[in-house]
Amino acid sequence: MSRAVLLLAVDTSGPAVTVALADGQGVLAAAHRDDPRRHAELLAPLIAQALAEAGRAPRDLTDVVAGVGPGPFTGLRVGLVTARMLGAVLGLPVHGVCSLDALAAGAPADLPAFLVATDARRREVHWARYRRDGAGRARREDGPHVALPAAVPTSGLPVVGRGAALYPELLGEPVPGAPLDVDAAALALLAARALAAAPGTADAAVLLGPDPLYLRRPDAVEPGARKRVLT
Repeated sequence: MSRAVLLLAVDTSGPAVTVALADGQGVLAAAHRDDPRRHAELLAPLIAQALAEAGRAPRDLTDVVAGVGPGPFTGLRVGLVTARMLGAVLGLPVHGVCSLDALAAGAPADLPAFLVATDARRREVHWARYRRDGAGRARREDGPHVALPAAVPTSGLPVVGRGAALYPELLGEPVPGAPLDVDAAALALLAARALAAAPGTADAAVLLGPDPLYLRRPDAVEPGARKRVLT
């Protein structure tokens, strides 16, 4: 018998800060702010807002899940550090879900195969390829990767996500009705389904550890020995 679940989902892998609460039946509350420069400032108030909307307290949570990217180093770590901190303080398990999987979950159901592409900055995109299984659920077949838009092997497939909006001449126009950025509500539903699934199934495999998917080195590096001496 599966356990009762009340999970908090957060994602800061893209330009938005997005939060949602879900149980085994659906999403109870969600909060969202588009501001890529204020992730750390906005996340805690949005968590409090979602809890208040659902009439729940932190002690009611059973799990925490964070989008693990891929995404820019600084923004992505805000969500992951916050999720880990909450898990440590409240004594809760902390899970990760690939943020591109959450975007894929929001793609129109009539797309049998498609790509997801998000803004990786430096004029590149993060991308992955998906195909629907017999139950109609999007399963990742390839990726995630980081590449120049011109190097993404679209093979004529439609592209979901902000990457298509930024580079339509290379990736094609964004799919109508598909999300451009990650929604924590989709992330929460994926995680809730995974927690209820039997181990070893495709649904359960969506859950990852709460470790960031960095597909390239951060810009900041440790200074060399000579520079450390001079400073």
